[in-house]
Amino acid sequence: MTESAGAGRDAESVSKFVESFAAQLVEAGMQRMAARVFAALLASDKGVLTSAELGEQLQISPAAVSGAVRYLAQTHMVSREREPGSRRERYRVHGDQWYEALTNREAVLKRWESALREGVSSLGADTPAGRRLAETLAFFEFIEDEIAAMMERWRVHREQTFGQG
Repeated sequence: MTESAGAGRDAESVSKFVESFAAQLVEAGMQRMAARVFAALLASDKGVLTSAELGEQLQISPAAVSGAVRYLAQTHMVSREREPGSRRERYRVHGDQWYEALTNREAVLKRWESALREGVSSLGADTPAGRRLAETLAFFEFIEDEIAAMMERWRVHREQTFGQG
Protein backbone atom coordinates (compact mmCIF):
# COMPACT_ATOMS: atom_id res chain seq x y z
CA MET A 1 0.00 0.00 0.00
CA THR A 2 1.36 3.43 -0.88
CA GLU A 3 1.58 6.28 1.61
CA SER A 4 -1.19 8.07 -0.25
CA ALA A 5 -3.74 5.49 0.83
CA GLY A 6 -2.67 5.95 4.43
CA ALA A 7 -2.82 3.40 7.20
CA GLY A 8 -6.36 2.27 7.81
CA ARG A 9 -7.78 3.87 4.67
CA ASP A 10 -9.26 1.89 1.82
CA ALA A 11 -6.99 2.28 -1.23
CA GLU A 12 -9.97 1.85 -3.56
CA SER A 13 -11.87 4.68 -1.86
CA VAL A 14 -8.82 6.93 -2.10
CA SER A 15 -8.47 6.06 -5.79
CA LYS A 16 -12.15 6.81 -6.45
CA PHE A 17 -11.80 10.21 -4.78
CA VAL A 18 -8.62 11.01 -6.72
CA GLU A 19 -10.20 10.14 -10.06
CA SER A 20 -13.48 11.89 -9.25
CA PHE A 21 -11.85 15.12 -8.07
CA ALA A 22 -9.39 15.02 -10.98
CA ALA A 23 -12.34 14.76 -13.38
CA GLN A 24 -13.84 17.90 -11.83
CA LEU A 25 -10.52 19.74 -12.24
CA VAL A 26 -10.29 18.61 -15.88
CA GLU A 27 -13.82 19.84 -16.49
CA ALA A 28 -12.73 23.21 -15.09
CA GLY A 29 -9.83 23.34 -17.56
CA MET A 30 -6.84 21.71 -15.87
CA GLN A 31 -4.68 19.26 -17.82
CA ARG A 32 -5.72 15.64 -17.14
CA MET A 33 -2.42 14.29 -15.77
CA ALA A 34 -1.82 17.41 -13.71
CA ALA A 35 -5.30 17.06 -12.23
CA ARG A 36 -4.69 13.42 -11.31
CA VAL A 37 -1.30 14.16 -9.74
CA PHE A 38 -2.70 17.13 -7.82
CA ALA A 39 -5.65 15.11 -6.52
CA ALA A 40 -3.33 12.26 -5.46
CA LEU A 41 -1.11 14.68 -3.54
CA LEU A 42 -4.13 16.35 -1.96
CA ALA A 43 -5.47 12.96 -0.84
CA SER A 44 -2.17 11.82 0.68
CA ASP A 45 -1.91 12.16 4.46
CA LYS A 46 1.40 14.00 4.39
CA GLY A 47 0.69 15.94 1.19
CA VAL A 48 4.03 14.68 -0.13
CA LEU A 49 4.75 11.92 -2.66
CA THR A 50 7.73 10.92 -4.79
CA SER A 51 7.58 10.46 -8.52
CA ALA A 52 7.71 6.68 -8.04
CA GLU A 53 4.81 6.76 -5.56
CA LEU A 54 2.73 8.92 -7.90
CA GLY A 55 3.52 6.66 -10.86
CA GLU A 56 2.61 3.55 -8.89
CA GLN A 57 -0.60 4.95 -7.47
CA LEU A 58 -1.84 6.48 -10.72
CA GLN A 59 -0.35 3.83 -13.03
CA ILE A 60 1.42 6.47 -15.14
CA SER A 61 4.94 6.81 -16.53
CA PRO A 62 7.72 8.88 -14.96
CA ALA A 63 7.47 11.21 -17.98
CA ALA A 64 3.76 11.77 -17.29
CA VAL A 65 4.52 12.54 -13.64
CA SER A 66 7.29 14.94 -14.67
CA GLY A 67 5.08 16.83 -17.12
CA ALA A 68 2.23 17.08 -14.64
CA VAL A 69 4.49 18.30 -11.84
CA ARG A 70 6.11 20.87 -14.14
CA TYR A 71 2.67 22.32 -14.91
CA LEU A 72 1.60 22.23 -11.25
CA ALA A 73 4.82 23.90 -10.09
CA GLN A 74 4.45 26.66 -12.72
CA THR A 75 0.94 27.35 -11.47
CA HIS A 76 2.10 27.28 -7.82
CA MET A 77 -0.12 24.33 -6.99
CA VAL A 78 2.76 22.10 -5.79
CA SER A 79 6.37 22.56 -4.81
CA ARG A 80 9.37 20.35 -5.45
CA GLU A 81 11.80 19.40 -2.72
CA ARG A 82 14.62 16.93 -2.23
CA GLU A 83 14.20 13.95 0.05
CA PRO A 84 16.61 14.42 2.96
CA GLY A 85 19.81 12.48 2.26
CA SER A 86 18.71 11.59 -1.25
CA ARG A 87 18.85 12.93 -4.78
CA ARG A 88 15.21 11.96 -5.33
CA GLU A 89 12.65 14.71 -5.58
CA ARG A 90 9.33 14.64 -3.87
CA TYR A 91 6.36 16.83 -4.53
CA ARG A 92 4.35 18.68 -1.91
CA VAL A 93 0.91 20.20 -1.89
CA HIS A 94 0.34 22.81 0.79
CA GLY A 95 -2.83 23.62 2.68
CA ASP A 96 -2.80 27.09 1.18
CA GLN A 97 -2.18 26.04 -2.42
CA TRP A 98 -5.39 27.67 -3.66
CA TYR A 99 -4.46 30.92 -1.96
CA GLU A 100 -0.98 30.81 -3.49
CA ALA A 101 -2.26 29.94 -6.95
CA LEU A 102 -4.82 32.74 -6.91
CA THR A 103 -2.39 35.26 -5.45
CA ASN A 104 0.11 34.51 -8.21
CA ARG A 105 -2.53 35.28 -10.81
CA GLU A 106 -2.14 38.96 -9.92
CA ALA A 107 0.93 39.17 -12.16
CA VAL A 108 -1.10 37.81 -15.07
CA LEU A 109 -3.88 40.33 -14.42
CA LYS A 110 -1.33 43.18 -14.35
CA ARG A 111 0.05 42.11 -17.75
CA TRP A 112 -3.44 41.87 -19.22
CA GLU A 113 -4.33 45.29 -17.83
CA SER A 114 -1.19 46.79 -19.38
CA ALA A 115 -1.98 45.23 -22.77
CA LEU A 116 -5.58 46.42 -22.58
CA ARG A 117 -4.50 49.99 -21.73
CA GLU A 118 -2.26 49.91 -24.79
CA GLY A 119 -5.13 48.59 -26.85
CA VAL A 120 -7.49 51.35 -25.70
CA SER A 121 -4.85 53.93 -26.56
CA SER A 122 -4.05 52.36 -29.95
CA LEU A 123 -7.64 51.77 -31.02
CA GLY A 124 -9.03 54.99 -29.57
CA ALA A 125 -11.19 55.21 -26.47
CA ASP A 126 -14.14 56.52 -28.53
CA THR A 127 -14.25 53.61 -30.98
CA PRO A 128 -16.48 50.58 -30.38
CA ALA A 129 -13.40 48.34 -30.02
CA GLY A 130 -11.70 50.85 -27.70
CA ARG A 131 -14.80 51.05 -25.50
CA ARG A 132 -14.99 47.24 -25.39
CA LEU A 133 -11.32 47.06 -24.36
CA ALA A 134 -11.86 49.80 -21.76
CA GLU A 135 -14.75 47.84 -20.25
CA THR A 136 -12.62 44.70 -20.17
CA LEU A 137 -9.82 46.67 -18.50
CA ALA A 138 -12.25 48.05 -15.91
CA PHE A 139 -13.49 44.51 -15.24
CA PHE A 140 -9.95 43.21 -14.60
CA GLU A 141 -9.14 46.20 -12.35
CA PHE A 142 -12.34 45.52 -10.41
CA ILE A 143 -11.54 41.81 -10.11
CA GLU A 144 -8.00 42.59 -8.93
CA ASP A 145 -9.32 44.84 -6.14
CA GLU A 146 -11.94 42.27 -5.14
CA ILE A 147 -9.42 39.43 -5.06
CA ALA A 148 -7.08 41.43 -2.82
CA ALA A 149 -9.92 42.18 -0.36
CA MET A 150 -11.20 38.61 -0.50
CA MET A 151 -7.74 37.16 0.14
CA GLU A 152 -7.35 39.34 3.23
CA ARG A 153 -10.72 38.12 4.51
CA TRP A 154 -9.61 34.54 3.78
CA ARG A 155 -6.38 35.00 5.81
CA VAL A 156 -8.44 36.12 8.81
CA HIS A 157 -11.03 33.36 8.35
CA ARG A 158 -8.35 30.68 7.91
CA GLU A 159 -6.57 31.75 11.08
CA GLN A 160 -9.85 31.74 13.04
CA THR A 161 -10.87 28.36 11.65
CA PHE A 162 -7.56 26.48 11.49
CA GLY A 163 -5.19 28.52 13.66
CA GLN A 164 -1.74 29.65 12.63
CA GLY A 165 -0.70 27.76 9.55
